[in-house]
Amino acid sequence: MTDNPAAIKSIVGSALPYQGNDVDTDRIIPARYLRSVTFDGLGEEVFKDERFDDNGVEREHPFNDQTYQGAKILFVNRNFGCGSSREHAPQAIMRFGIKAIVGESFGEIFAGNCISIGIPVFTASEKVMQDLQSQAQKQPDTVFELDIEALSVKFNGRSVALEMNSSVRTALLGGTWNTLDELMQNMAQIESVHDRLPYINGF
Repeated sequence: MTDNPAAIKSIVGSALPYQGNDVDTDRIIPARYLRSVTFDGLGEEVFKDERFDDNGVEREHPFNDQTYQGAKILFVNRNFGCGSSREHAPQAIMRFGIKAIVGESFGEIFAGNCISIGIPVFTASEKVMQDLQSQAQKQPDTVFELDIEALSVKFNGRSVALEMNSSVRTALLGGTWNTLDELMQNMAQIESVHDRLPYINGF
């Protein structure tokens, strides 16, 4: 039996540390960008109002720091992604280049929206997050390996335990996190059920 090509087992790369609790989705992507017809280009707008002043002048901000450009992992704190349930928030983060997020806790809908587009979301204690963020700040070129099967983050010869919802972990490892793709792959069965429904056919 071959692995599902959609399976996500690990993410390897440098990390971007973003500090602060209760970071809501309106901060991640301002409401005016919800008018976008597609998600294209949202990566450039992530944290737009924090990153630039009213004149478009760049502010000091982790997402502007060239030190962290190319980072694939985002380290955050408590209740990240709280607030309104906009799927544009994880889309903007993903299109910036982030492949996984590790934090103390997340807004429930935000976390679900992340998983639906293939961004693994891990949780860890406040102490662990402080250590990870500090490591990324002191040595930005540190390579972190997030292992979904082992539920750990490995770096510089260390291994630190992480947590993840068990059903989410199973979906990521099995490649079944993309529910739309799963639906499309079972179109024959869907059409078969459709043809049998009396309130669609036979009247």
